[in-house]
Amino acid sequence: MSITKEHREFHAIALDGDGWASPTGYPPAIEQKVLAGRLDEEKKTGNRTRLLRFKPGAFTTTPFVHDYWEEVYLIEGELTVTDGDGQALGTYFANTYACRPPGVYHGPFRSECGCLLLEVHYYEPDSI
Repeated sequence: MSITKEHREFHAIALDGDGWASPTGYPPAIEQKVLAGRLDEEKKTGNRTRLLRFKPGAFTTTPFVHDYWEEVYLIEGELTVTDGDGQALGTYFANTYACRPPGVYHGPFRSECGCLLLEVHYYEPDSI
C-alpha cells in the first residue's frame, strides 16, 4: 500500500480564522489546522501534515505516546517540556526540530508566550 497525499499547489494558509480546531484529547487552547493528508489511527495507515498552535499559557498535563512517526518543527514562539508536576525540563525556541519514532513518550508541554509548530505524522509502510 502506498502512502499518498492530495496534490496541493502553493496556496495561502490563514493563521487566523477558519480551519482551526482542538484535536481530540487536547485542551481548547491548543489547536490544529490540517494542511494535507489523513491519518487513520484505527487502521494504522496514512499520514498528515498539520500546524499545531499553543495559545499563550496553554499546557498539557500528561505525556503523549502514539504508534506513528512524528516530526515536529517549531516555527515561532517557545515550547517547554515539563515533568508531571509542571516543572520545566527544557525550553525550546523557533528553528528547533524533533523526530520521534512510534512508542516514544514526550511531554507534557506548555507555552507561556504561545507557539506555532509544523508537524508531520505517518505510519511506516510495511516492508516489501
